[in-house]
Amino acid sequence: MTAPSSTAGPDGGSLASADLAGLGDPRAGATGREIAQQPVVWRQVAADTVARRDAISAFLRPLLAEQDLRIVLTGAGTSAFVGELLAPALTKQLRRRVEAVATTDIVSNPQEAFGEDVPTLLVSFARSGDSPESVAATVLADRVLRHVHHLIVTCNGDGELARVHGAADRSLVLLMPPQTHDEGFAMTSSFTSMALATWLALVPEPVGVDLVDRVAEAGAAVLRDRADAVAALAARGYARVVYLGSGPLTGLARESALKVLELSAGAVVSYFDSSLGFRHGPKSVIDGQSLAVVYLSNDPYTRQYDEDIALELRQQMSDENVVVLRAASSERVGEAWAVPGLDDAPDVLVALPYVLVAQMFALDSSLALGLVPDSPSPSGQVNRVVKGVTVHPYDGR
Repeated sequence: MTAPSSTAGPDGGSLASADLAGLGDPRAGATGREIAQQPVVWRQVAADTVARRDAISAFLRPLLAEQDLRIVLTGAGTSAFVGELLAPALTKQLRRRVEAVATTDIVSNPQEAFGEDVPTLLVSFARSGDSPESVAATVLADRVLRHVHHLIVTCNGDGELARVHGAADRSLVLLMPPQTHDEGFAMTSSFTSMALATWLALVPEPVGVDLVDRVAEAGAAVLRDRADAVAALAARGYARVVYLGSGPLTGLARESALKVLELSAGAVVSYFDSSLGFRHGPKSVIDGQSLAVVYLSNDPYTRQYDEDIALELRQQMSDENVVVLRAASSERVGEAWAVPGLDDAPDVLVALPYVLVAQMFALDSSLALGLVPDSPSPSGQVNRVVKGVTVHPYDGR
C-alpha cells in the first residue's frame, strides 16, 4: 500500500478542513495526512504481524525461553521513546527485564550500555534506518556482547539498518507499511506503528484482532471528536506545555512533549514527567501561560496518582488549562476527554489514541505560529534525518 495523495481520514476517506481542523488544512501537508492515517494503518500493522506470526515466533521463541535473556529497546529521539513506552509494559507482560536504552547512549557509552555480557535481544526502532547511530548501535552490540540477536523494527525497507540486517543469521526485520515512513519532519504514524507491531510480536499470546479494531475505532473517534477542541487549545498561544503520565505513559508524555517542541521550532517550551515525579521540583515550570495534559492510566492503582496530580493542578491552574485524558471512568477528576471502548486495554495500547491529541496539538501550534509543519526549522538547525554525527572507532572489547 502506498501513501494516499490526499489527506486520509480515519475511515480512509479524504478530510475537509471543517472536518478535522488543522489536519485538513492544506498547509498541514504530509504531517496532517500522516496523523490522520493512523487508525487505518494500525489495522494493517496488525494484519501484517499476524501474517508473519510463524516467522516471528520461530525467531523469538528460543530467545524468550532463555531465563537470563535481556531485552534492550533502542532508537534515537522518537524511536527511543517507542522503547520507553514499551519497556514497562513488556516487563509486566513478559515478567522479565526489558530496558529502554537510546542508541545515542549505546554509541557513546557501549561498555556501560552492555556492561553485563548476557544473552541479549536488541530491538532497534528506526523510521528511516539511516540515522548514523542506527547501524552503529547494532555493530557495537555484536562487538561487546557474545550472544546477541537483533529484532529490527523499521518503516524503510531501503534504509541501511534494514539492508544490513535483512539477511543476517541472528536478525529479523519487521517492516512497517510503506506509508508509515513519514515524509513529514516529525515522526507520527511511524511512532505508533512500530510500538503496536512490537507489542503484537512480543506478547506471549497474540492480541485479539477485536482489540486492535477497538484501538483503531478509538483513534478515529479522537480525530473526529477532539480536533476542534485541540485546535482551540493551540489558538490560545500557550508558551509552555507539560505532559504527565505514569509507567508506560511517562514514555508517551516524553514523546508528546517532543512533538510540540519540534513542530513549533522551539517556540512552545515543553516538559514531561511522571505523575508522581512532577512535584519534586519540575512543577516549577508551570506559570500563567502553561497548559498541562495528564494521561490517566487504566490500572486502578496507578490511576490514583494520575488523578492526584490532575486535581492538584486544577486547583493551582484554571480548569481550562488542564486537560485530562482517560479510557477508564474516573469520578474523581470529573470532566475529562474520554477515549471510548478501551477501559479494559493495557496502557501501551491506550497510548495510541492518546498520542493523537498531542500530535494534533503540535500540528495546530505549528500552523498558529505560521510555520510549515513538514519543515518547521527552515534554518536547517534540525533535520528529518539527523546529520553531523561522527561515529568514532571503538577499540574496546
